[in-house]
Amino acid sequence: MSIFHYQNNTLFAEDVSIAQLASTQPTPFYCYSSRAFSQHYQQFKAAFASLPNTLCYAMKANSNQAILKLLAQQGAGADVVSLGELQRAIEAGFPAEKIVFSGVAKSAAEIKAALKLNIHCFNVESEPELRHISAIAQSMNKIAPVSLRINPDVDPATHAKISTGKSSDKFGIPLKNALPIYQLAADLPAIEVCGIDMHIGSQITKLSAYDEAIGLLVTLANTLKEQGIAIKHFNFGGGLGVAYKDSDSDQQTLLAQYAEIIKKHACALNCHYIFEPGRFIAANAGILVTQVRYVKPVEEKCFVIVDAAMNDLIRPTLYEAYHQIASVEQANEKSETQIVDVVGPVCETGDYLALNRKLAPVSEGDLLVLHSAGAYGAVQSSTYNSRPLISEVLVDGDRWHTIRQSPSIEQLINLDSIPNWL
Repeated sequence: MSIFHYQNNTLFAEDVSIAQLASTQPTPFYCYSSRAFSQHYQQFKAAFASLPNTLCYAMKANSNQAILKLLAQQGAGADVVSLGELQRAIEAGFPAEKIVFSGVAKSAAEIKAALKLNIHCFNVESEPELRHISAIAQSMNKIAPVSLRINPDVDPATHAKISTGKSSDKFGIPLKNALPIYQLAADLPAIEVCGIDMHIGSQITKLSAYDEAIGLLVTLANTLKEQGIAIKHFNFGGGLGVAYKDSDSDQQTLLAQYAEIIKKHACALNCHYIFEPGRFIAANAGILVTQVRYVKPVEEKCFVIVDAAMNDLIRPTLYEAYHQIASVEQANEKSETQIVDVVGPVCETGDYLALNRKLAPVSEGDLLVLHSAGAYGAVQSSTYNSRPLISEVLVDGDRWHTIRQSPSIEQLINLDSIPNWL
């Protein structure tokens, strides 16, 4: 049975009715499935069971403490990109030795905190950062383990805003500069060269891009070995695509194809392997539940105005992202559909969740869900228009818990401080 499924024409998350949940939880809210998070993690883990590896969950996809604890208890590591994520990872129970620190602009405070914790590795993105880490580690009498993130200038054929492996992107060290910077790293004080890191983008379904990028970096690894620079691990990054539409490649098929590519190159590397899945684990483990406020037909189309907005789920307007929309109460298969725009209450034309979408007729008060909302949903939300962050709910079987409570408007206002001269 699907984790999000209809039972007696009503949508359920595991064994919890979304309609009943919405009767106790103000809309809009996010709803996550414990079973889905666990299944996706275990599926990824099983795909590489034959290789010595560590799966470091990319926390930027969904960093709620309950989700992190769920994954940490299953043995996952963590990929962090800020001091806040580092602290969240430690508090959720991720061992420091399973934490990798990525990002192009690590601050002195972030580097110091990571060194104190003895994390597994820094994924270094530039020569200035490498020198900065060396100086800080030396001042602390620490040895900083580093992996250089190499930009192979490969087109992952994904959205421009989530491409990270082309020469025009801000990420990583250009492949042509890799050898001298590795040699510099080997010579710098307080630096231990541990590995090679790559991450070419997100929501990648064109797997030939992975094949090409890994092949280039395998060649680099062999050259480094000839130069006496040992590579202990190879970090393949994350970015494997997931199914947002029925027509998209099945997640399990894509994972199997991806694993074949990795294993093809692994025999030439003979080291430890690190993966940083985020979206693959989180995206299809969550939904966004929203309620219809008004239905507004106009001459050109029909607007379905809901209580969720771009500040709650920015992906559609930021990335032109597609999320399947469905009614909580299943429509009759013979019901006619109409073309609608599903829009929110924020005062922006860009405030939409879906454009030109076929939807069975809905009425005020009806509940809708946006599927595949577990990744890059709540973590990218904001309080624009003074709209409080919405609640997040975690389901486990027939039980559920609010894992983040929506603050009141008063609490939101009280975050501000008025100077004494006003």
